[in-house]
Amino acid sequence: MTDTLTYNRKAARLLDAAYDEEVVLRRAQGRQVRSIAGFAAVGGSRRSVTEEVSLRFSVSRNQAYLLIETSCALVARLPNTLAALENGDIDLYKASKVTQLTREVSDEVAAQVDEFMKKRLADRDPSAIRGSVNRAVQKFDPEGYRERAAKKRALRHVSLEHEDETMSTLSGLLPAEVASSIYASLSRTARTRRAKDKSRTLDQHRADVFAERLLAEDGHGKPRAHIHVYVDFLTLTGARDDPAFLAGYGSIPDWLVREIASDPGSTWSRLITDSATGQLLEAGPDKYRSPASLARLIKARDRECTHPTCHRPAEFSEIDHIVTWARDGKTDHHNCHGACRTHNLLKEEPGWTAEPTGNGGMTITTPSGHTYSATPEPLHDPRPEPEDDTPPF
Repeated sequence: MTDTLTYNRKAARLLDAAYDEEVVLRRAQGRQVRSIAGFAAVGGSRRSVTEEVSLRFSVSRNQAYLLIETSCALVARLPNTLAALENGDIDLYKASKVTQLTREVSDEVAAQVDEFMKKRLADRDPSAIRGSVNRAVQKFDPEGYRERAAKKRALRHVSLEHEDETMSTLSGLLPAEVASSIYASLSRTARTRRAKDKSRTLDQHRADVFAERLLAEDGHGKPRAHIHVYVDFLTLTGARDDPAFLAGYGSIPDWLVREIASDPGSTWSRLITDSATGQLLEAGPDKYRSPASLARLIKARDRECTHPTCHRPAEFSEIDHIVTWARDGKTDHHNCHGACRTHNLLKEEPGWTAEPTGNGGMTITTPSGHTYSATPEPLHDPRPEPEDDTPPF
């Protein structure tokens, strides 16, 4: 009995200590919010501010934008929610549930929602907070809610988020009744398959049906994947087990790339690398670099948008100069790179500069004076030249 009491007291102290640290973190987030909102007020355009935060915090552009938007909303329009954060009653994630649902309402409605939520934040989970905010917005702005719902239904889309260990999440933002119908249809088919095939779980059947329906582009036939994979020839043959590179995702294991390559529908392009550096020297059969072959080389070399924190696949990016044509930038593989449209336009923002460092690498300088380096990853690790075993004559 004594041992049990001692254990319980120790466990309680540890849990209380962990919660005390959580309160410290929440209050620090409150201070951070004020600093970010202050920077946003003096740092230039929202695009420039977003990219600076993205680089400084080493997060994606979307994460940076959300952090800035949340910070500015809390400081400017939601004093009670900000006070709850600074007091340690909620964390920034919970606070974001208030900012997200009030981002499109008037200042007057936001103030009403903020007051309504004043005593509905502490000791509540994020879903409960979001539910209360949603009800408050409908209560104080019923007509606006209806109009925004119509606009958001027009913004339906599909998104892709890469996860660990060869997995990704493909999700669709759809009207609730459409999404519910799709899920019900997947579930019905999955249950039918599960009755005949117990080797897969219901979730696995549901996921497989989902993939099959989407990949069979004409609604029939065998699904075909359309992806870009970069793999060392020695790995492809099984002589090495180095990872390959899946565009937009990153490294994938050798066994998976061999599975992909074994598909009879796979197509191939030759890439020649420098064994000493692993960097690409040539892409395709051409013996000279015409504009078309230069673009092919750059897309194969970069594989992604070269801006730090951006991972948009190069085949969906633009090929452009690091030093612009207007500044006498050369059209070669040292001064050209792949960049998504957003980051290609960033060079037009005041205070942003980029200088090439060779073979697609560059140094970026931001309006605040911070510098960041970016270099395409080599296709393989450097390989020493084989020793010459020929005996001297």
